[in-house]
Amino acid sequence: MKFVLKLEELGMFVFGIFLFNQLSYAWWWFLALILVPDIGMLGYIFNTKIGATVYNMFHHKGLAILIYFLGMYFEIEWLKLMGVILFAHASMDRIFGYGLKFDDAFKNTHLGEIGK
Repeated sequence: MKFVLKLEELGMFVFGIFLFNQLSYAWWWFLALILVPDIGMLGYIFNTKIGATVYNMFHHKGLAILIYFLGMYFEIEWLKLMGVILFAHASMDRIFGYGLKFDDAFKNTHLGEIGK
């Protein structure tokens, strides 16, 4: 089952690349921005509850899709870029087993414990 889930996430990551290709940005923007959502880990400086909340905001695909659609509706290219990067990054993370975090520990995710 884990293989099927990772394959699904790979498909979504490729879809994120496709959506990025529809934008007017050079490819180096994708490479430069793909890890930016990990800034959400800074919430863990305070405690695990704040850390999980902030991290999950930066890795929630529903929020990424909402941001992308707002960019489409208002015709704001950088907002579409933000949505695509958030979506692709979340998919990439889940391929490697990094899911949305529970507030008890960084390693406790909706995909199970990281490293197991």
